[in-house]
Amino acid sequence: MAFNVKSIDITNLRTNTGILAHTAKGFNVPTIVSTISKDTFAGPLFDEITAALPEAKIVDRTTSNAWEDENFIARVNATGKSRLVICGLWTSVCCNGPVLSALEQGYEVYVVTDACGDCTPEAHERAIERMLQAGARPITALTYLLELQRDWARVETYELTTGVAKRFGGAFGVGIHYAHTMFAVHEGKKA
Repeated sequence: MAFNVKSIDITNLRTNTGILAHTAKGFNVPTIVSTISKDTFAGPLFDEITAALPEAKIVDRTTSNAWEDENFIARVNATGKSRLVICGLWTSVCCNGPVLSALEQGYEVYVVTDACGDCTPEAHERAIERMLQAGARPITALTYLLELQRDWARVETYELTTGVAKRFGGAFGVGIHYAHTMFAVHEGKKA
């Protein structure tokens, strides 16, 4: 289904989902991966997701709104979390539906706006506006990574954070690589 995404460059979309998947794996965030009939309709998941989460039990559903799938809801409930971070391939469908449904049920929902895309920029923007008006909170993939890290002196996740940023973080990642190379910066300290 990615072939028709026009609101974001597909490389950027894949990169941003890579940031999310690797962040979730590294910070042990309970993660639910879901798709619509992956073998017959939606197509395969991005490699950036499956590489980070190779053991993920994928919820393969028929519903456009994941919130209407019993297996998906069971997985959400099993996390015991009241805060959700959601993205979806088509912002107006795969993201919008579960976000609005989760908000209606009292969840605190963050929408990763740059890990979603839609058929047109207009469709993406209207879906984001609709979710925000309903109470969702916008966030970007790189911001999510950095909010989980929080402190560069937090050495237990420093290598993970800088590694994800160097691999997927664009200019920010290049800057980290430069600092590590030129100034021998390592684990939040100068060597």
